[in-house]
Amino acid sequence: QVQLVESGGGLVQPGGSLRLSCAASGIIFSISRMRWFRQAPGKERELVATISTGGVTSYTDSVKGRFTISRDNTKKMVHLQMNSLKPEDTAVYYCNAWNVRSASDYWGQGTQVTVSS
Repeated sequence: QVQLVESGGGLVQPGGSLRLSCAASGIIFSISRMRWFRQAPGKERELVATISTGGVTSYTDSVKGRFTISRDNTKKMVHLQMNSLKPEDTAVYYCNAWNVRSASDYWGQGTQVTVSS
């Protein structure tokens, strides 16, 4: 059974930091491209950051220089370090795993991030 469990969300003031984590089980983590998406109220789900099986990262423009995605293949975890948070970063953040061989796609249930004073 595949499970992606996110943690680390919460309420933070503008300019603050949060670190999201996603624990994966039931998948071959080493061949999974890991991604973080977010969805704000009334908006479509947006790809925030990607880390390839080889550790290559990419980010949407609005978070470049502020967010860092990383992975630990031994622990089957992916993290999203979020610094200099802005109110527009408020959203539910979802962890996604995409198996590069089978193209199977898996989602976590999401964790709420609220940036507000």
